[in-house]
Amino acid sequence: MGKKGGARHLKRMHAPSYWPIHAKESQWTKKPKPGPHALEECLPLSIIIRDLLGYASIFRDAKLAIAERKVKVDGKTRIDVKYPTGIMDVIEIPEAKLSMRVLPIPRKGLSTVNIPEEETSSKLCRIEDKHAAPRGNLQLNLHDGRNILVKVADAKRPEEDLYKVLDTVQISLPDQKILKHLRFNEGSYVIVTSGRNLGRTGRIKRIEEASAARPPMVTIEDSESKVFQTMADYVFVVGEDKPLIEVGA
Repeated sequence: MGKKGGARHLKRMHAPSYWPIHAKESQWTKKPKPGPHALEECLPLSIIIRDLLGYASIFRDAKLAIAERKVKVDGKTRIDVKYPTGIMDVIEIPEAKLSMRVLPIPRKGLSTVNIPEEETSSKLCRIEDKHAAPRGNLQLNLHDGRNILVKVADAKRPEEDLYKVLDTVQISLPDQKILKHLRFNEGSYVIVTSGRNLGRTGRIKRIEEASAARPPMVTIEDSESKVFQTMADYVFVVGEDKPLIEVGA
């Protein structure tokens, strides 16, 4: 009988190229468990502790540190070494007085950026989808797998629907209350999460609707007044006049 289900193991040579591991040092690495982020868009906790931060020289030490409840992700203690962390996730190691956010870095891929302690109480999430839910609620489906219910008088009436796909909401951690709503509009401050411009930041100058030949496109101007284009799906709004969070160098 043939094997059912996905593979439980991951060879290093098949791991995402931005993982800070040597492809030929050994054959295997830890495969992230199914969770809020896809394999291609995440870093397992064990890789962050051992290879990215250098807090452990071998996997066993990283496993012990995580099992001793020393690591928090988005305000909750995580003890699974294979837990997948992705874009905008907040990682805390209280004993080391270290707070980080997972962000796309130009020419590197996903990595961590140190953030001040006051930023650990909130997180930015992009709205991927939405629909009307029972009892007069509007359900927002966010990029990290969260679903948030927003109470409205009639979820099917457009004039009451303030939230749009590709908008961003700032939520509190870990109770998930919406603190701020950032619209996907011209003038918004964004970071690029994929493609050749990964990690670049700037303001939206123009939004072009989709056509038969290509998907929706966004024209962005960075801090050096350089203009570039990318797909709308690759854009993550992080602020209005300026970013609400630390976005790196």
